[in-house]
Order: sequence, then structure tokens, then C-alpha cells
Amino acid sequence: MMTDDMSLLREYARHNSEEAFATLVARYVNLVYSVARRQVRDPHLAEEITQAVFIILARKAGSLGDPVILPGWLCRTARYASANALTLQRRRQQREQEAHMQSSLNEPESEDWTQMAPLLDGALEQLGGKDHDAVVLRFFEGRSLNEVGLALGASEEAAKKRVARALDKLRKYFFKRGVTSTVAGLTGTLSAHAVQTAPVTLAKAVTAVALARGATASLSTLTLIKGALKIMAWTKAKTAIVVSACVLLTAGTTTLTLYDLGKPMRNVQSEWSAILGNEGQWSWSGGKVEAHTVDGDSIFASRKKYGDVTFSAAVSSSNGEASLAFRMQDGNNGYLAVFAPSGTVPNHDGFVRLVKHVSGNEVRLAAYQGKRLAATGKSARLKVVARGSSIQVFLNGENILRAHDATFADGYLGFRVYGWGDYPCDSTFSSVSFH
Repeated sequence: MMTDDMSLLREYARHNSEEAFATLVARYVNLVYSVARRQVRDPHLAEEITQAVFIILARKAGSLGDPVILPGWLCRTARYASANALTLQRRRQQREQEAHMQSSLNEPESEDWTQMAPLLDGALEQLGGKDHDAVVLRFFEGRSLNEVGLALGASEEAAKKRVARALDKLRKYFFKRGVTSTVAGLTGTLSAHAVQTAPVTLAKAVTAVALARGATASLSTLTLIKGALKIMAWTKAKTAIVVSACVLLTAGTTTLTLYDLGKPMRNVQSEWSAILGNEGQWSWSGGKVEAHTVDGDSIFASRKKYGDVTFSAAVSSSNGEASLAFRMQDGNNGYLAVFAPSGTVPNHDGFVRLVKHVSGNEVRLAAYQGKRLAATGKSARLKVVARGSSIQVFLNGENILRAHDATFADGYLGFRVYGWGDYPCDSTFSSVSFH
């Protein structure tokens, strides 16, 4: 089947075969639609994302080679497009102060699946490439272990071991986020719920728009495509940087040192992860965390929860927002101390805001604008002190914001950046401490 996928893709790329492309759409439309719907929880937006993904496939058909496992590639691309869609949706919510995300899918679901579904795609993002593709092939596509092995260039026994290891990684990821399951339970839940049936007319509509390379697509679909392609390009570039760094640092790896009660963390890669956006937007070295985004929000957070906490860092940003995130439940729920330096477009005067996100909707708790705000690219010391319902924000040692809110009692700590389109955000967090 995997060889057949690439044969069909080459047939389309070389001879513009509509039949070959339509076969691929029919084969994988349910997979792409399911990933999108899990992320955005809106069937209509999920259909639009599905169109965007297959338009991207049509545009990139000639550049995808034999090593690519197409269902795995489609899953990743669907996540990128969904992340961009959620960013655009969140931006509209912030501007209009009224839109609400849909909170549930229409089909009846098991309790386990209801808990896992919002976390699944973030969990898959943490897996290595082969582990990710093995899970997609085995549980999303229902392939046998022998077929999984053939696709990965391995034996059936090796595929069995890889799938088992990947499932255990997923189980641990869920457990750290309060969802308990056995490997056997996870296997059954994924097999039963990971892929939903797309609307019957979607495959035909997707094929028609994708074959036109997006020429007949709506403006909103084209915006999704643009954003997803930017994330894909940045992720690819970041991977190349990491590979080069691994070669250069073979004799001694440099890792970020964060201090918790004065003690260095073992290794940021194992202690922190992206809970919104993707890890390709983040890098760490020399005691600094650096981030780049053109696609809205990205949050890099601890895997340990904290309640009462003092959290501080020297922050700098260009053309965007850099925030300290705390008591985060996930990427869409928690508190943020948002820093936008003076000169940031479109916030020329800059600001510091204390906000909470509830299901992606932003509620402003307190705000500050004043002369003490650093210019873009300049560093300022931002500190949050959270004790019970009392929250204080300090800028360069001065208490500038106070609020009382008891929505979230504890949660993950993290860094959040926000940039978009023509105003990319490049931010740095250094001299980080929390206790």
C-alpha cells in the first residue's frame, strides 16, 4: 500500500492524473478530517482544513520522495493547518470578544476517548518520526504489523516492538496530564476512535479544489494553506539546525539550564514540551530559551504542575508578544503575563497584561502601559508571584499589576510567544527562575 501511495503520487505529479489523486483523497480523507476535527472541534472548519491539506499535497506532490510515509505526512500537515486555523480563530475571538469554540463532537464517545482526544495530537507530536508513523499506520490506518514493518523498512517483530514502545510513550504522556490508561486500553481506544468518517461529499469537493492547486479555494482556505506552509518550512529548517548542532556537539552537548529552587533541571528536552504550536518553534542553548513564530500562539511548558509559585525571566521580543505562562491546564486554559515591548506593531506603545485563557477565550484581568517598557529587542525583567487567588506581576522589580482570580489553582509553567503574518515574533527568555 505504501509503495502504491507513492506510485499514485508520482503518476499525478508527472502526468497530472486526476484519477490517481482522487484515489489518494478517497483513501485518506477520513484520516485528515479526523485529525482536523479533533483539533478544532468544528466539523465545518475541519472540512476546510482537509481541503487545505490536500491542496498542499497537490502542490508538493513532485517533491515528496519514497522515504515519505504518506499517512504520517498527512497527519503532520493536518496538525500544522489545524494549529494555524486555531490561531486565526483565537485572533478573531480576541478582536470581537465574543466567538466561542465548540466544546464537543457530535458522536457518542467513551469516557477514555473524551479525555484523550484533546491531547492525542500533542502526544503524537512528541514521538520520533518512525514511532509517529508506526502509530498512524497501525491504529489510524488499521495496517497489520507486517505492513507497518514493510513501510518502515523493518521486520514484523521490529515493528511490533516499535509500536509497543510508542504506545508506552503515549501512555506516559497521558498519565502526566491526568489521563490514566493501560497500553491495552490505549490500543482499543485508538483503534475504535482515532479515525472518523468524513462527510460523503467531502472527498469529491477536496479532489476538485486540490486538482486546481487551490485556484478555486476560498480566501480563508488559502490563508490556512499559507500558515501551514510557513510552519512546515520553519519545522524543516529547525530540524536541519538541530541535526547540525548534534554533529557539532557530539563531544559535549549544550543544554539549557533552568533553575528551580537553585537546582539545575536535568535536561530541558525531557522536562519541558510544546503544549501549543510545535517544538520546532523553540530552541535552547547557553542558558536561553528562544522562540520564533509567524502563526500565532506557541507555548513551551513544564511537565510538572505548580500551584503557589514565583516565576521570573529576562524577556525580549520583536514585533510580537512574549509571555510567562503559569497554572496552565493545556494550551488553551491558564494564566499569562503578557509582555509587548514599546515599538511593537501594532501596539506601538507596548503593554504588560495579566490575562486568563478559558477554552481559548481571553479574559483580561489587569493591564499596564507606561514609560518603563523596554523597546523591541531590549530585555526587561518580568516576574509573576501567584499565591492562592492573589496574582502580582512585576516589571524590572516594580509591582505593576495585581488581581484576584481563583479559576486555576495549579498547572504547568511555561513560555508563550505570539506573532503573525507580516509581524513575526522572535523572543528570548533568559535568567529564568521559579520556586
